[in-house]
Order: sequence, then C-alpha cells, then structure tokens
Amino acid sequence: MSILHCEMNHEQVSSMGLQTLPVEEIGTLMPTIRILVVEDFVQFQEFICSLLKNRSESEIIGVVSDGLEAVRKAEQLKPDLILLDIGLPSLNGIEAARQIRKLSPTSKIVFLTQDCSPDLVQEALDLGAWGYVGKFRAGTDLLPAIEAVMLEKQFVST
Repeated sequence: MSILHCEMNHEQVSSMGLQTLPVEEIGTLMPTIRILVVEDFVQFQEFICSLLKNRSESEIIGVVSDGLEAVRKAEQLKPDLILLDIGLPSLNGIEAARQIRKLSPTSKIVFLTQDCSPDLVQEALDLGAWGYVGKFRAGTDLLPAIEAVMLEKQFVST
C-alpha cells in the first residue's frame, strides 16, 4: 500500500474549494462493517471479539460455534464479513462457505484457522474467500486482513 503525503496548509486547501477534516473524524465517515464470527473455541472467540470491539467501524452481529449455524446466520443476517474457522463441528468451514456463497453472495469470507496447508489455502480462495489468516497470526494480521478485504483486495497470511 502506498500513502500519499501532501504538505498543504488549511488556507491552500480552502483556496482550492476543498475542506479539511480533523483526523479524529475520518473514522466516522467509514461505513460500519457488520461481522459474523464463526469459531468453536470459546477463548479464541473472545480474543477475536476483543480485537474487533476496539474498532468503531466494526459491529459484531453474531457469534456462532458450528458450521450449520454459520450458514443459517449468514442467510438470516447477510453480514458484510464472515470470519470463519475451518475445523468446526456439524459442518466444516469449507462446506459452510460453499453454502454461504449461495445464500449470502455479497458476504465476504475470511478464513481464520489453524490449518495453513497450501492446498487448503488454495481451495478456500478458489471457492471465493477473500482472505485467509492463520490463527497464530491473528493478533497481527486479522485487522489488516479485514481492511484489505473491505477494500476488495485478497489477503493471505499463513
């Protein structure tokens, strides 16, 4: 990602017919990202939720712990983003994602899982996932992954 740095003062910007905006107000312009968390390990659920609760643009609209419930909630809630584990009871995350793609096609899926084998990463991306984050990298990579995916860019960290 490149960042453009422009050194103009308020008067120069105003003379161009533009407005300046205080940095603290920029986040309020971003739309809220409605997130469904799908994770069967309670402590990791809590960790994910604690990361997301610190971000004003994130709204956790559901937390479920199995694949079948993930499919039902995705169809019902139509989240913007689904953080989806693969090793889930009742229906694994890959199969859940296949069904979710049909029932909530605008929901973006980011897999958040322990299994980072290249074949599984490729399968996840081939079925339409926008991101893939290894659980052991979640502390550093989950929030950048969400930002990238919401900007319509794929994100993979293993």
